[in-house]
Formats: sequence, structure tokens, C-alpha cells
Amino acid sequence: VRLGLESDYAPGMEPWLEELHSMAELHHVLGSVHPHLAEYRDRYMCDDIFDYQKIYYEHLAMAAETGLFDTIAHPDLVKNVFPDDWDLARLMDHIRSCLDRIAKVGAAVELNTSGANKTISEMNPGREILDEILKRDIPMVLGADAHQPDRVGDAFGMGLDLLKETGFTHVSIFLNRERQDIEIGEARNSLKE
Repeated sequence: VRLGLESDYAPGMEPWLEELHSMAELHHVLGSVHPHLAEYRDRYMCDDIFDYQKIYYEHLAMAAETGLFDTIAHPDLVKNVFPDDWDLARLMDHIRSCLDRIAKVGAAVELNTSGANKTISEMNPGREILDEILKRDIPMVLGADAHQPDRVGDAFGMGLDLLKETGFTHVSIFLNRERQDIEIGEARNSLKE
């Protein structure tokens, strides 16, 4: 068992996050933007849902650029806030720009298997965004967002299969905040059914 942390990010939180992350010797720190939380919506919600979605992607990129996070978590979580207004094609230029910025700083991105249990039932991110991540050679980390013990490692086999089908050859883990890459077949063979 290793010690990790998922920290919410919004502009201006950097001093607090630096302090928070120094309170323990962490192995892995995920940076998240949670657009469904009331506090975030109160600060950033605007009349135009498309603009709100663009703000979300701007904040994901800014989170990576702080250097405070090893991995950017569930990078299309916003699709489940207003699922009827999710238009991936319309947002793709903003997503590509966000991914360019994440790639430039060398952060990893999480494939979150819990997305399969949400309104838009696909892992976070979905296949089209995974294709864009692969083009940029951004390292991938697998997570289940396990809020209960019985969900630890949930659907990791399916997640690894999706990564392999997309063209990824490795998945990453972090120990002492240092990334280590594992061949997907090796990771798949290590899973307990």
C-alpha cells in the first residue's frame, strides 16, 4: 500500500496545494478539476455551457503547468455535468490545446475506469481523447476512483485492454513521485481476477 493524494485544482490554490503536498511523503499526486462540485460551479459557471467546458479544459492545462501533480485525473469528467450538451467535436480543438500543454510539461494522464458507471458510460477519457493523448506520447496511469474498498482496481483489465487497443504499449505507476512504466501485457498478467 502506497500513500497518494488526489487534489482539486483551481487557479489561486497553488500555495495551499504546495503546503498540502508537503505534509507527507507521497508516492503519487493526482490533479483534478471537478466541474460538478458546487464550489467550482459557483465560481466558474457561466451562461454558456460550452464556455464552462472550455474553462474546465483551461484549468486542466493550468493544473499540469503548476508542476504540483504527477498525473492529471479523468480528463473529460466535464462531459457528465451536462451530458445532453456534450459535443466532443465542437470541443476537440480546446482539448487538443489542453493536451499539448500537458505533454509539454511531461505530466501523465489518468484513464479512470469509473467513467463506465456514469451518465455517459465510457471510461474517462473516451476513445477519441485517448487517440489524441497517444499522438502526444503522454504517459497513461490507470485509476478506478475507488471510493469504496470493493472498487479498488475495478475494471482495470478492461482499461488496460482499451489502452492496448488504442495503441498504447505501457501504463505508468508512480513510486516516490517518480514515474515507472510497465508493459501493458505485464500489467494485465499481474491482475488478480
